[in-house]
Amino acid sequence: MKSKENVWAIVEELKKLYPEGLCSLEYEKDYELLFSVRLAAQCTDERVNQVTPALYGRFPTLESLAQADISEVEELVHSTGFFRAKARDIVLASQMLLRDYGGRVPNTMEDLLKLPGVGRKTANLILGDVYHTPGVVVADTHCIRITGLLGLTDGTKDPAKVETQLRAVLPPEESNDFCHRMVLHGRAVCIARRPQCQSCTLRPWCDHFAKSGE
Repeated sequence: MKSKENVWAIVEELKKLYPEGLCSLEYEKDYELLFSVRLAAQCTDERVNQVTPALYGRFPTLESLAQADISEVEELVHSTGFFRAKARDIVLASQMLLRDYGGRVPNTMEDLLKLPGVGRKTANLILGDVYHTPGVVVADTHCIRITGLLGLTDGTKDPAKVETQLRAVLPPEESNDFCHRMVLHGRAVCIARRPQCQSCTLRPWCDHFAKSGE
């Protein structure tokens, strides 16, 4: 595994490359981020950002979403894929937020996981972006792949194991933004099918590059 110095070097280089370190999903209200993450499953953030203005324009409040006809929500989110499950989860989660949480998105992992369609990845993103909880790790596909290549994890594809391993090595105050930067780096440089290793400034600390030289 990486030394603390190497981990910090990777963190600092990513901060230079992507100063913002923000989630690319667009939202105004906390629950909108929750639902946008659900829509982003097996779909691009870009597509979700194209869909949500119409969704939240038609249903501008949590109350209106809770009362929505699921079939109408299906039509609005159809292009994101798996639209039936996503529409159902959005409406049922809206009802649960109002009924059980006073209309507020919960601030604990335990309560977030009770919501329809919410897994650890979504819960961690909410805890990090909305509540700025230290130490959260959003183990999405980019994060899993690139941290394995770097040698920050042992290369496992299991999101839960990646989360545990990254929690052990990342500075807690940096971990949430680090995961967002992994996504940005995966889109811009460390592209899954054609990684741009020769132009990647993380090369000095990358186990994959050290082994392959590619």
